Amino acid sequence: MLKRIIISGFGGQGGLAIGKNLAEAGMDQGFYVTWAPSYGPEMRGGTANCSVVISSSPIGSPVFAESTELIALNEPSLEKFEAGVQPGGAVFVNSGVVTGQVRREDLTAYYIPCAQIAQEVGNPKAGNMVMLGAYVAKTGFLKPETIEAMIAQMFTGPKAKFAPLNVEAFRRGMACVG
Repeated sequence: MLKRIIISGFGGQGGLAIGKNLAEAGMDQGFYVTWAPSYGPEMRGGTANCSVVISSSPIGSPVFAESTELIALNEPSLEKFEAGVQPGGAVFVNSGVVTGQVRREDLTAYYIPCAQIAQEVGNPKAGNMVMLGAYVAKTGFLKPETIEAMIAQMFTGPKAKFAPLNVEAFRRGMACVG
């Protein structure tokens, strides 16, 4: 098993957090992982992306020419990274922000209404958890319970009240593609 994933969007959308969650969940499940973030100096509102590799065998390099999947949280990300997805790969599109469509016919596209679902569960900032749920459901190599346990660990102390909303956003993301 080898997954090479690009997650990209504006700073503040939670793309780097999606990547970190995927890498940590993969590690928890015994896979080899790398997580390489990239962002501009402006952070929130600027461009941010990360590359994640999750493999059942040792990883030679965190750098790759083609991704197996793309998670595009904004329009510029879809435009920039769609060409780099290998034939037969998948693209997960934040349809509440991205108005364009995946152009290549050799890719499978999933359009996820992240903001709408996050709003419905009562946490407008949980759009990234919706997307994470959709990705986990469609790719099937990570266990949902691993991600849910990680969400509970992320939100402790005064932020503990946000854990159930984020778990619900994750589950709704899984349900919207399943």
